[in-house]
Amino acid sequence: MNEERYILFDQYLQGELNVDEKNNFEKQLSEDSELASEFESFKEIHFQLENKFGIEQQREVFEENLTKISNKYFNKKKNKVASLKPWYFAVAASIIIMFGLFFFDYKHYPNFDDYNHPESAYFTERGVSEAILKQAENNFNGKRYETAIPIFEMILKENNSDEIKYFYAVSLLQVDKYVKAETIFKELEAGNSVYKEKAKWNLALSKLKQGKYNECKAILQTISQDYEDYDDVEQLLEELE
Repeated sequence: MNEERYILFDQYLQGELNVDEKNNFEKQLSEDSELASEFESFKEIHFQLENKFGIEQQREVFEENLTKISNKYFNKKKNKVASLKPWYFAVAASIIIMFGLFFFDYKHYPNFDDYNHPESAYFTERGVSEAILKQAENNFNGKRYETAIPIFEMILKENNSDEIKYFYAVSLLQVDKYVKAETIFKELEAGNSVYKEKAKWNLALSKLKQGKYNECKAILQTISQDYEDYDDVEQLLEELE
């Protein structure tokens, strides 16, 4: 294994090879099982890096630490490391991970998906067409949030209940419409309905999804211990410490 090989892997994945280079590389993969195995490992690590360091704040911390490591393990001066193409960081990180050189303190943050478990909707509202309610319910429970949102908006024109607003806001959160979702969660948080603590929890999840970890933690600390899923609150707080 060497740096040049990882650079070749990355260039292939980024579509930077010309036709002859691409064909030659694919021929090598078909003939060299060891190379093919290394390439598959690299693809998996590259995918993990893109997800793990997708948030700018985390990327900056990572690159700062990687610069220090590069000085030690790749004999690069700081100014040279800073000028390298972005893919070099993925390549260098892959080498570090492959060899187990974890000599920097990188904080692992919890993942939104680990805590994103929306409850099912079962509407019994009055004053609204039963068929429309059923459509909203089925689409929400089927995780077809983009389809459910306009149906919720239609229902809210006739029935502005906390129940409908809550599930509407959860749908908005699922499709990354943070501002609208948080506006509704804050309205519910300010009230005294059964959705008060649930709204706080989802507001915290919204911050988590956006990588706003301090804000997430601050909201979690306001949730009542009587909240039905307080175990999740404690676990998330522990991970954020």
